[in-house]
Amino acid sequence: MAYTSQFLQDRWLDVFTPDGEYNAFGTPYSLERFPALLEAAPRGQFIGNMPVVEFDGDTATGMQHFVFIDQQTHAMRIGWYNDQYVRTADGWRIRRRSTTFMRKSGDFDSGRQHDPLSKD
Repeated sequence: MAYTSQFLQDRWLDVFTPDGEYNAFGTPYSLERFPALLEAAPRGQFIGNMPVVEFDGDTATGMQHFVFIDQQTHAMRIGWYNDQYVRTADGWRIRRRSTTFMRKSGDFDSGRQHDPLSKD
């Protein structure tokens, strides 16, 4: 979270496996597309709790709640990440991450279906 909030160039790659995937707004993004996705995102601060992780040998699953605060408007988004981890030679890494947003209505969803990188 600190790497993306501080826009540290490519440091977020350190937490993913080379075949990692991030699913946002109902769309899966490979790591090759992730820099452009971060560039299109609003600037702000992520605040997250420690993930709750269940281990199964060299794989694990986890959930991490977060709050995102937009830098300009101070509007907040709240939700959680569902993660799949794998143990690598360099330690534990995220293989898959998906976002679920908590809505004021009480609903939960992965966001308004759209591709922030689409030119449409």
